[in-house]
Amino acid sequence: MDCIFCRIAGGEIESNILYQDDQVIAFPDINPNAPVHILVVPLKHIESLVDLTASEEPLMGHMRAVANRLARDAGVSQKGYRLVVNCGPEGGQLVPHLHLHLLGGRKMGSLG
Repeated sequence: MDCIFCRIAGGEIESNILYQDDQVIAFPDINPNAPVHILVVPLKHIESLVDLTASEEPLMGHMRAVANRLARDAGVSQKGYRLVVNCGPEGGQLVPHLHLHLLGGRKMGSLG
C-alpha cells in the first residue's frame, strides 16, 4: 500500500512525531491552515470515516482524547480550537486514511 500516513506511522517517512501509542500517531500537518495544525492518525489503515466499523468506533473517542491532550500541550486549549474530520473527496479529504485535524492558535470563522 502506498499510503503516506501508513508510511509515516511505519517510520519510512520521517516526521516530527508529537504523540504515539498503540492506536494512533500525531504529527504537524505539512501544509498548515492555522498556527497549530496537528494530524491525529490511526495506525490501522482505515480509508475514511464511512469505513469505520462498529468495533472500531471507540477509536474516534481515543483520537479526540489525544487531540485534547495535544491542544493543551500546544497551549490552545484555553482560547479554543477546532477538530475536523474530512470525509471523502467532496468533504475535502486529501489523503485516503482516516485522520483528525487539530486547528488552533488563531480565531476560526463560524461554520454556520
